[in-house]
This record gives sequence, structure tokens and C-alpha cells, in this order.
Amino acid sequence: MGSLNAAAMAEAVGEGEVALRPALVWHLQCNHYPPLPMSMVAPCIQAIEAAVDDDWDRAIELPEGITYRGHQAAPASEIIDQHNLGFFVETAIYGDESYE
Repeated sequence: MGSLNAAAMAEAVGEGEVALRPALVWHLQCNHYPPLPMSMVAPCIQAIEAAVDDDWDRAIELPEGITYRGHQAAPASEIIDQHNLGFFVETAIYGDESYE
């Protein structure tokens, strides 16, 4: 059910019904248990932008108190994977075509 909700929210972003930031707030808070920290919204947006640029290895700085394997930065691909952002990336890259 979580992936269906993420796909629907990403589609709403792609159609301009919801802005990316509030969609990610919803996704991190309501589509994960336990909810993920709100401080991860900005790094998630940066990771999506890196994916759009086809720079999956781009280091994304993490908020204070959050580390990835002991480091203050994580590759965009790991943020996308760990935060289940695949549908948001598809929408950003392909637009509505990814849902046809």
C-alpha cells in the first residue's frame, strides 16, 4: 500500500496538483513507519535533483544528527533508495509518461 500511495502522490506532483516539498513532507511522515525526520525533506529534494541530472553518486549533505555509514553526506542513490523516492524521481525525469 505504501508504494501505491507514493506513486499517487508523485503523480499528483507531476500533474501540478501538489508541490514537491509538501508531497515529500507527507511521504516521509505518513508513508513510513516510524515517520522519517522532517529535516530530510531538503536532502530528498537534492537527491531527486541529482537523479534528474543523472548524477546518482552526488554527495548530499545530511542534517545535523543524521549520518550515513558514519559520514555527514550520502550518495543521492542511497537517499532515493532508503527514502523510497523512486516514483518521485520517475515523475521528475519522465513526467506523466511514467504512469501510462
